[in-house]
Amino acid sequence: MYSFSTRGICSKRIRIEANGHRIPLLVLKPLREPVNAPGVMWIHGGGYMTGMKEMAYIGRAADLVRDHGAVVIAPGYRLSLFHPYPAALYDCYATLLYIKNHATELGINPDQIMVGGESAGGGLTAAISMLARDKGEVKIAFQMPLYPMIDNYDTDSSRDNHSRVWNTRRNHQAWAVYLRKDAGKYVSPYAAPARQTDHSNLPPAYTFVCTAEPFYCETLKYVNDLNVAGVEAKVDVYEGMYHAFDMNEPKNPISKEAIKKFNEMFAYAKEHYFAKQES
Repeated sequence: MYSFSTRGICSKRIRIEANGHRIPLLVLKPLREPVNAPGVMWIHGGGYMTGMKEMAYIGRAADLVRDHGAVVIAPGYRLSLFHPYPAALYDCYATLLYIKNHATELGINPDQIMVGGESAGGGLTAAISMLARDKGEVKIAFQMPLYPMIDNYDTDSSRDNHSRVWNTRRNHQAWAVYLRKDAGKYVSPYAAPARQTDHSNLPPAYTFVCTAEPFYCETLKYVNDLNVAGVEAKVDVYEGMYHAFDMNEPKNPISKEAIKKFNEMFAYAKEHYFAKQES
């Protein structure tokens, strides 16, 4: 049974059985029962080691429900402090399969399943898009890896970075916890999507990032790699801001502009991006 929040979103908490344990999910719907709506798996951030599914309320996921009538499913994936890679990836992929297999009861168009998330959630968004492409069990129509954490190697922007919220020290720590002994080594693209060499046939993408944060370079490279492979992908860049600025300062004029453009891009995706599921 769904409950009603004061923010105009209908919510429900459920659990699914997968990978030998129960994965908690937060399902957000518009107040009017959706029919054939876009379905978005939204993956929270926190450097793979912290965070919670309820962060969907304070980020861009809530916009998708209120402003676009989407159904958002946010997984409470296992965190790397106790469960390193690939636990989070497997939990998110199981959630993706759940969305496909229960699309009708969720009010979702099965041909418009999308994935998005912030920071580490953006990294998992990219990784899930790659895994889904390679396994061929579910088609993703659109990906939204916002300022994604995808490179376990230092880049020009993540090296010697002392910015607010996220910086070099925290980045090194988070990758070390997520990858354990393989941190800083060549790993699977499912672990660090920046290691991917084949970007063909991935879902079209939109993201935004700021110039002062560690993930600036890896975000631009990811979008460029998609474009080179013939995948539609766009990035908006905001000068001088810090990691997750849109969540920390939503009333800042720059944040307002980023949020506005994000919503415009999702509106476009809702009208133009579909991926027909195979039975």
